[in-house]
This record gives sequence, structure tokens and C-alpha cells, in this order.
Amino acid sequence: MSRPVAGRDVDHDVLIIGAGMSGMYQLHRLRALGLDVQVVEAGTGVGGTWYWNRYPGARFDSESYSYGYSWSPELLDDWDWSEHFAAQPETLSYLNHVADRFDLRSDIRFETRVQRCTFDENANCWIVEAEDGYRASCWLLITALGPLSAPAMPAIEGIDDFEGEWHHTGLWPHEPVPMEGRRVGIIGTGASGVQTIQEVAKTAGSLTVFQRNPNWCAPLNNSPIAPDEMEAIRARYDEIFATCRTTHGQFLHGRDPRSAFDVSDEERLRTFEELYASPGFGIWIGSFRDVLVDAEANALMSEFVASKIRDRVDDPAVADRLVPTNHGFGTRRVPMETGYYEVYNQDNVELIDLRDSPIERITPTGVQTTAGHHELDLLIYATGFDAVTGSFDRIEIRGSGGRLLKDKWDQDLQTFLGVAASGFPNLLTLVGPQNSSTFCNIPRCIEDNVDWMTELIEHMLAEGHERVETTAEAETWWADLAAEAGSMLLMDKVVSWLTGFNHNVGRNKRRHVSWAGGSPAYREHCATVADNGYDGFLFDQA
Repeated sequence: MSRPVAGRDVDHDVLIIGAGMSGMYQLHRLRALGLDVQVVEAGTGVGGTWYWNRYPGARFDSESYSYGYSWSPELLDDWDWSEHFAAQPETLSYLNHVADRFDLRSDIRFETRVQRCTFDENANCWIVEAEDGYRASCWLLITALGPLSAPAMPAIEGIDDFEGEWHHTGLWPHEPVPMEGRRVGIIGTGASGVQTIQEVAKTAGSLTVFQRNPNWCAPLNNSPIAPDEMEAIRARYDEIFATCRTTHGQFLHGRDPRSAFDVSDEERLRTFEELYASPGFGIWIGSFRDVLVDAEANALMSEFVASKIRDRVDDPAVADRLVPTNHGFGTRRVPMETGYYEVYNQDNVELIDLRDSPIERITPTGVQTTAGHHELDLLIYATGFDAVTGSFDRIEIRGSGGRLLKDKWDQDLQTFLGVAASGFPNLLTLVGPQNSSTFCNIPRCIEDNVDWMTELIEHMLAEGHERVETTAEAETWWADLAAEAGSMLLMDKVVSWLTGFNHNVGRNKRRHVSWAGGSPAYREHCATVADNGYDGFLFDQA
């Protein structure tokens, strides 16, 4: 097998940015090809999402045993999950176990935040520079950044004036943050906000929830996994992962083939009740086939969930403020909860609806809304992320002719299969925009991405190719296909990060950042590209 980098003055064959789930697995796969691989990671440890997001209540909302890696039978044999939906500490322990078992840390450079990546046309290599002065050259550059890894702070006047303690959920400190007896405020009621609120409310002296827009939430229905149940799960791993591969988002929940209008009112209600009482995302992605694509079917589902919210919240006025009015159920990512709505029945919890009384500014001692001032000791920002492209934007990535990747994607977000961008040779993007992983039980799609990317690199090694780049025509084709797939869903008409909006960072236009056509279709497209000699890619052309 020829080595395209043989004799080149590069520090590494491949450099990977990020030591989360995708970066760790990609390192493992490329090591097996005999390549010199270096991973650089901003944190002090592995885990990506599960390293940074340590906020109270952080946990899976896809089943633990469907979330872990599937590629090692030995790993499946020696790890026991304690809950159907594991909490963050257990997940991080699992990923540390993986790193130890496969000696991954020896090729990971921690506390290395990448600042700049520049493609050197003459040397046909990438130069990677970090904030701490680290500098390295590589033949292939692979990003493993994660779609939700760039925390976003809201654009609120006075945000730097608060003199108390404050944290963003996506940058939670490693040491415990005490809540007992403190006046706590939290801005945001998305997935991380919901999980944090239901935990903080247990011990805080007072909790003020600043709700920007209500979200449809549904019960997680979590439970422990007894040892004998774990053994039964272990015996079914092949079946579990095979099931995941058949479903739209690789979760353990397939869509009900019936229409919401195929059944009687009584049967429809019975189905909704069963879904509401079942664990995980079944109520979101396992309901009637038309709930997420037909407005009338969605209205029936939304009415049902709204009635559940009103049943669980004692004060009708508060319940009304918690029921979304600007989008239907499931047309945004659905936060899964455990006792979330009951929190608002507690004497120590106050809901401030920012649609009625917006925040005017953050003050040295709290939050000023149009209705009054709220004194706080601790302020939590559960304001989400600059999703999908934000982690790329924070690195100065320059391709051919010095063009900045951020400028290219700001002008027109296009990729080929979510793994490559024209004008950026030898740059491959795991979990990139318009990739199936942005709409998926992410480890399942990560494995698909890594395996396919590894096969592409094997092809280059076998053929002696030194350079790979997608074409503008291929990425336009794929972007159009992604837009077409997204247009079939009701969520395409809703303002959310899944449709490219992020008001926190001033991004107020629709962009198709996701592949919404389903994992099976995505894998089929990828296989067709490979079978046709990697049609859509150019090799060794400057």
C-alpha cells in the first residue's frame, strides 16, 4: 500500500480536532490503518458534549444501550448501564473507560484550543495553530467538533455587569455549584434549561425561570436497570443496533405506520396516552406517521400534550404560559423531563414569561424586566448553542486562495454529504452541517460517518491519492436535496436551531443545517457515492 504522505515534511498524517465520541472513534479507526494520527482537544479530558455539559440534571434522552458504541463486542461485554437514560457522570465515566481500554489518550493533546487552520497549496497540507502556541502540519484535517459545542450567550444589555456567580449550562464548572438557600435565576427553557430547572428547584431558596418561549416537553419515564435486565439487554445488542439502523433517526422508536385519521377518536387517545407513559422519544418520533408532516394531525397531538400540561400545573394562568403557541408539538426538539411541570407548583419557583415582560438588562445584582427587578445570587444561562456551524466559525479555517470557511457558509451553506466543502481540499468534517448526524441518535450516525470516512481514506491510500476535494456541483446537489428533504416536515416552517436560526448570535435567516431525510436514505446516498468511485470528489487536482 502506497503512502501519499511518504517523504512529505508534515508532523502528522491526520490531525483531528475534538476528542468527543466522533474524534475518539475516528482516532481508533485510523490507527488501524497505520497512520500517524494526532487529536487536539480544548478540554482537559475526553468526552466532548459529556465533558463540557455538567449542569444539574444533564442526562441522555435516548436509551443508554442504544447510545454507546457498537463497534467493539468486548466493550459491550464489559460495560453495564445503571439507568435506561444515564446521567452525565455515568456517560463521562463510560467515555473515559473507552479511552483507557483502547489507550486513546496517548494520541490526544489536551488543553489545546485550535485558533487557526490554513491550507498550504504548495505543500498540499494543513497548518494547524492553537491559542497556546502549538503548531502542527498534517496531510488530512478532520473536524470532530459536534453540532452543539459552541455555547451561545444571549444579546442582553449589561450581561457583563452581574456581580454574582453565573454559568452557562454548556460550560458548567467541574466543581459543584451550591444551590441551597440561594436566589437562582435561569434564562432559557430548552432541553438543558428543563433538565436544570427540575434539579435546581429541589434545593434553591428561590428559583426564577425567565422563559423566552415555552417548549413542548414530555416525560422521560426513566428507570434503573437491574443486573438481570442488563444481561438481557447485552444478549440483544445485535437486535438493538439492527433496529436503530432501520429507523429514521436511529432511535429505538419507529414511526407508527397509521395516520392519526385512520383510527377512531378513542383509539387515537389511547395511543397518545400509551406514548406519553412510555420511556424516551417514542411520543415524538414514534407517533402516527403524519403527526410531524400534516398540520391537522399535529394539532391533535398538540392539543393532547397541552391538556397534560394543564393537568399537571395547578395555576391555570401559569399553565397557559407553559403551553407553546408559535409551533406544534415535535416541530422543535422535544425536551424530555421528569417532574418539570410540577416544579411550577412549588412555592419557591416563579415563572417570568419574557413575551409579556422582556428583559431590559442584566444588573449588578440581578435581572431587570419591564415588570420589575429580580435580585439574584446565581444566574444560569440555558441559552443553547450556536448550532452546527458555530464551532467551525470560531476557528479561522482558510482553504484554497485563503478563503474563510465561515464566509463561504455565511454566503451559502452548502456541503457534500455533510463531510466536505468545495475549496477546502483534504478537509473532512465529521458530524458537519447537512449531515444525518444533526438529526439522529448521534453515536449511531457518528459510527456511520467515521466508517465511511475511513473507507474514503483507505481508498486514497490504496490509489496513492494525495489530495481530495468535493466539487461545487456536488455540494449544490446535496444542499438542494437536503432542502427538499427538510421541506417535507412541519419543523421546516418553525424558527429553531434545526432550521438554521439563532437569534443569540444574530442569525435570523433560514439555513438547511440538517439532513432530515433519515439515516437509511443518507447511508444509501453515501454508499452510492463510494460505489461510483467517490463520484462528487476530485482527487489530486489543484
